[in-house]
Amino acid sequence: MKDIIRSVASLPRRQKQLVLVLMDLCVLPLMMWLAYAIRLARPNVEVMAGLDAWYLYVSIFGVLIFALLGIYSAIVRSFNEDYLLRISIGTFVQIVALYVIKKLDLAFIPMSIPLMYGFMLFSYMWWSRAVIRYATIKTFAKKQTLKRVAIYGAGLAGQQIAAALNRSDDYLPVCFIDDKKSLQGQSLSGLKIYSPKRAATKFGKCAIEEILLAMPSVGRARKKEIIESFDSADVKIMELPGVTQLVDGQVQISDIHEVDIIDLLGRDPVPPKPELLEKNIKDKVVMVTGAGGSIGSELCRQIVKHQPKMLVLFEMSEFALYSIDRELQTSGIRVIPVLGSVTNQTKLERIITQYKVQTVYHAAAYKHVPLVEANPFEGIYNTSIGTARSVEAAVNQGVETFVLISTDKAVRPTNVMGASKRMAELYCQGLASTNPKTQISIVRFGNVLGSSGSVVPLFKKQIAQGGPVTVTHPEVTRYFMTIPEAAQLVIQAGAMGTGGDVFLLDMGEPVKIVDLAKQMIRLSGFKTMDDKGNGDIEIQFTGLRPGEKLYEELLIDQENVEKTGHERILKSFEKYYEYPEIYKVFNSLGESVDHSNFNQLTDILKKYVDGYRAC
Repeated sequence: MKDIIRSVASLPRRQKQLVLVLMDLCVLPLMMWLAYAIRLARPNVEVMAGLDAWYLYVSIFGVLIFALLGIYSAIVRSFNEDYLLRISIGTFVQIVALYVIKKLDLAFIPMSIPLMYGFMLFSYMWWSRAVIRYATIKTFAKKQTLKRVAIYGAGLAGQQIAAALNRSDDYLPVCFIDDKKSLQGQSLSGLKIYSPKRAATKFGKCAIEEILLAMPSVGRARKKEIIESFDSADVKIMELPGVTQLVDGQVQISDIHEVDIIDLLGRDPVPPKPELLEKNIKDKVVMVTGAGGSIGSELCRQIVKHQPKMLVLFEMSEFALYSIDRELQTSGIRVIPVLGSVTNQTKLERIITQYKVQTVYHAAAYKHVPLVEANPFEGIYNTSIGTARSVEAAVNQGVETFVLISTDKAVRPTNVMGASKRMAELYCQGLASTNPKTQISIVRFGNVLGSSGSVVPLFKKQIAQGGPVTVTHPEVTRYFMTIPEAAQLVIQAGAMGTGGDVFLLDMGEPVKIVDLAKQMIRLSGFKTMDDKGNGDIEIQFTGLRPGEKLYEELLIDQENVEKTGHERILKSFEKYYEYPEIYKVFNSLGESVDHSNFNQLTDILKKYVDGYRAC
């Protein structure tokens, strides 16, 4: 039997349609005879007396109506509500046609026959297609068992994805989960709706492998609560895209994806203030240094949305510059790619003058703690001295606004990377104290998710390889923010500056890296291996790397902080050195780099960077 089904299913599309047409041509007259036989309770009956060759009219007219309604052009395996509606319309048309024939006295048709025929016709069309679909799916079903899925959310998105899963070859929806008490205990699309607590007891019994979050409009804080409520469940958690992606069409299987790790932060973004985003960008010439980096490239993406007159990309890496330049070419904004180092002040001034730059976002820096620790002179030269030359170039050429993108690692650093950033901050603060025409601001924040060197892509790769997942220390804690949110807040903070300001971005609650690793393992459908070796993925502690801290801070002085007009941006008033002194310090810093004098370099950092301890 399977061979017959396979041979028919492998026919060209037109031939399969012809098979269905021939089948209906034979069965439709049989349905009409059956209606008369049932009504008269005997098989030997005269059908549609007075109309010769009635069986040709019934079969040809019926097939023609169904063909016009697209019954034969539809794919039987996509059997759905729309298909049933077309069958219903076709059946109704034929019932009406029979009453018209009776009214015109073209044939003998008792009053009950059209309805009986319509009922049997609809039943035949429905069941024949359902059987074909079932037989085809069973014949071509993959050998592995279907993934059994619980759908969290019995709303429109949940119903749509349940219908899509039912038509798939890979998933089997088992039940709905919903918070609404009015829905709990009810059935929807043949699936029982459970409360979250009740559903948790069913996971093992029903062999549920995945929970699918079908709540596209729910906020991150609520989503985090839902995810954490299934901490003890041995299931993988997936989700549908945001509500804006569902507006234009039906939910599809391809819309299902893994839960975004940023949802584990439980942090809903704050809508940006348009006037702050546009203040230093709209109709102005903007330059981004380090334009190909994680933050620099996202700054460029945000900037082109707010209609600058021109965007100058200043980047040292050829490939990074090529990538962001290619990406922005379709933005409609004039983009100028410039290959160069921020340590070349002469070139910076020439570019600023040539393109009449009005706003500079300085994102160029080395940021990987272990690499800078192993190459301290390069770190100081690129980050500290590079920043000094960049801000000097901006002031000398009358740039309106200069914004330094800094890091929480600049606060009481135990590594050269953090110290190099704090020295860069001190130079900007010192130069700002001379009241130049250029408004100089500093924006300090923590880690961004998804940047190069971030733990998230590293953990994903390690989990995909079966582990182990490596964490430096069980107590290491970090602040996290998404790259787009960080870039938007940097732009808004820079617009609030008055000169020499140090702005701090509200990073939310700190996250333990080991907890992040455990959550990512669980969301991937695995168990963290315990001390006895039970579980799937092991977490290995490798020890703190050179210069790495257990905790990061955003403030040097906890007292001198005030709120701003933006709820996610704070302003800090911190110790700084007057420009003549910091200028001399940087001359000494340059000498230590030129002569590779590590002791001189360390002495300078210990004296001028609060809390710095060489590791």
